[in-house]
Amino acid sequence: MRISIDAQHNVAYIHLQDRPATVDTVELSEDLFLDVGPDGTIYGLELLNANEQLRTADLAELEIENAESGETTRIKLPFPKGGLAA
Repeated sequence: MRISIDAQHNVAYIHLQDRPATVDTVELSEDLFLDVGPDGTIYGLELLNANEQLRTADLAELEIENAESGETTRIKLPFPKGGLAA
């Protein structure tokens, strides 16, 4: 899995696995889209307004937790603390 962040356009894409040439994009909400292959495999999630969706309070970090071990990792996001300039 990898996360691509475009801070200039305020968009993040969570790549769950390599995407084939053809996918259907399903709009789950105004700011969340799901890429699904013809066989129903989920390949990724696109987050618009990513600055707000991925932030935790004012930390501008993404926290990843391993549910099995309880271990957590924090990654700083490339968004300014006060948000993106218009």
